[in-house]
Amino acid sequence: MKDFEQKLQQCRVAIDDIDQQLVQLLAKRREITARVGELKSQVGMPIFAPHREQQLLDKLKAQAQSVNLSSKLVEDLFRRIMRDSYNSQDEQGYQCINPDIKKIVVIGGKGQLGSVFVDLFSRSGYQVAILEKQDWPTSDTILADAGLVIVAVPITLTGQTIRKLSVLSNDCILADITSIKDKPLQAMLDVHQGPVVGLHPMFGPDVTGLIKQTIIVCDGRASDQYQWLLQQFQVWGALNYNVTANEHDSAMAMVQVMRHFSTVCYGYHLMQENVELEQLLAMSSPIYRLELAMVGRLFAQDPNLYADIIFSNPKNVVMMKRFMQRFASLLNLVENGAKIDFIAKFNEVADWFGDDAENFLQESKILLEKASEPN
Repeated sequence: MKDFEQKLQQCRVAIDDIDQQLVQLLAKRREITARVGELKSQVGMPIFAPHREQQLLDKLKAQAQSVNLSSKLVEDLFRRIMRDSYNSQDEQGYQCINPDIKKIVVIGGKGQLGSVFVDLFSRSGYQVAILEKQDWPTSDTILADAGLVIVAVPITLTGQTIRKLSVLSNDCILADITSIKDKPLQAMLDVHQGPVVGLHPMFGPDVTGLIKQTIIVCDGRASDQYQWLLQQFQVWGALNYNVTANEHDSAMAMVQVMRHFSTVCYGYHLMQENVELEQLLAMSSPIYRLELAMVGRLFAQDPNLYADIIFSNPKNVVMMKRFMQRFASLLNLVENGAKIDFIAKFNEVADWFGDDAENFLQESKILLEKASEPN
């Protein structure tokens, strides 16, 4: 037994030594990635290089397999290391793509999402001004010489805010960051003769940076004059995705409206059923815990935001009614014991998803593994 304890202790000492070396190597790696961030900032290179990341991961996974090490372990480890590397580069600041622009005005810049852009523009060296509700009496002064004006107010105030912006110079870029695009984009085109672009940041106000975040871009007018802005987003690490305003709103009816409405309904149902959440969680599989967490997180946020999205377009009601009819149709099969017909519907949907179903299965397994890790 004494010999066992001695050998065990030797192993533990060796492990501790290796762990300390790993920490030192990680610290050295972070120093180098911080320098990479400085170099990228000097030339305006985006922080996130997806091809470089994938090449590195493929190389490391192959190396892991050659030494009988789990490639999944290595991929997970280095994704975390890379995430920290991006943060170290993010701390270095960003290149100002358009230093000649005189001023950027963010209307609603003290709001949750508006403040994210105020911070990013400021860290990139731009002169940034904020226009809030109480500032409208002096808005002409604030908007004077603006090269870019971003409307970052709630959906319900977007239209009336845009209508106040006829005073902008014709070389000023007018943009909005609302979650609907068709009506705001048309309103901006009607009131302003200069460059216009509709933007939808696909992230919330809790982000600390835009690395791997998506910004949807809906061209309005004179797109050549706001290419620098899209390039600035890329420097911040964001991915720009161009669609028309109509395509955007149709997609958001699924991505946001249906998802949020279904989540609200399910949360409402849980409350009405008066379920014991703790007991439900204790008996849940990891996937259901994750699903329940996605439901619960919505109710920890501003109800006005979700109500504005759901109520933003009368067409959303038509979409939700179709969903209700399909729900009722499937429920009718269950009620009538038509199990074979239910399975047939299931298989129809599976065929429609095609290979994406298997891809989503694998992605969800990775998420579940992360969610199951001890805190």
